[in-house]
Amino acid sequence: MISINKLIRSFSNAFSGIGVAFTENTFRVLFIIAIVVSFCIGYFPFEPTERAVLILVVAVVLSLELINSQIERLLDILKPDYSTEVRKIKDISAGAVLVASIGAIVVGALLTLPYIIERFL
Repeated sequence: MISINKLIRSFSNAFSGIGVAFTENTFRVLFIIAIVVSFCIGYFPFEPTERAVLILVVAVVLSLELINSQIERLLDILKPDYSTEVRKIKDISAGAVLVASIGAIVVGALLTLPYIIERFL
């Protein structure tokens, strides 16, 4: 059974990791976009399922960016000199974030545009 102290330490470490991620420009940009999406969730009368989907896609994109940053830092430690193979791994990792981001944009547009059109046009 896990102790309360270990649980608190685990959460503290996780929040510390997110704090480190804020040193990365890409994570900060994605976080600002997440704030905008949160505003939209509060502003537009989304159905509960629509809200859940928007929250999920934001969480997926932010999580993938955290993993991407982790992979890049680990590879920089393991192979500090330039390597074509390391570059390919980093590019694939960044590509995963890009695919999720494009998917999130499509989902966000499909869910938000009807409310924007109804409200403003």
